[in-house]
Amino acid sequence: MIEIFSSITAKYIFYTVIILWLISEIIGGRLIPSLRRHGSQIKEKDDVTQLLLIVGIIISIIIVIIFTRTGFANIAALPSWVFTLGIIFMILGIIIRQWSIAVLGRFFSPKIGVQKDQKVVDNGPYKLIRHPSYTGYLLILTGIGLAYQSSIAVIIILLVFGVVIGYRIHVEEKMLITALGNNYVEYMKRTKKLIPYVRDFLFTSFFFNFVG
Repeated sequence: MIEIFSSITAKYIFYTVIILWLISEIIGGRLIPSLRRHGSQIKEKDDVTQLLLIVGIIISIIIVIIFTRTGFANIAALPSWVFTLGIIFMILGIIIRQWSIAVLGRFFSPKIGVQKDQKVVDNGPYKLIRHPSYTGYLLILTGIGLAYQSSIAVIIILLVFGVVIGYRIHVEEKMLITALGNNYVEYMKRTKKLIPYVRDFLFTSFFFNFVG
């Protein structure tokens, strides 16, 4: 098996950030939002998109491993300094995702759904984009591909994750329009889906009008 990290320090840094991500998902993405809901029920839950999201993330990571730890490692390999950029992307993604979850408060749930007294949240990162927690995911996964220094892995990650998250956003926004009505429609008009001020996103605008 090919070793892709330039030093033992780089390896420890990478896996430390991965562990930090997992801990943040358990505590910040599940435990705290559950406590903040105080038992409030989530209506119209969609379990399929949650499963697809998890599968998409797993597939993306497997793709990275295949392209960097096998004979494909030298195909479109990136320079070693890209490792640092990848770590920055991962940390930034974790911060943006946890910030988004904190701002959404009790209305956040890993599963798509509508809660009692749900309202449009348009402060913090939601002032510019409607799904900043997914932007966080996008940065984390792209960062993993960059940390493994494989441009092919990054491209395939964007393709796989773009289709999965594009479908999830499609389902989620349809549900929110039904539940929140014109308030959410007007919010959609003044925001982007994932990237501020950018209408189209490579690979995903083809699928479910991903960003604009």
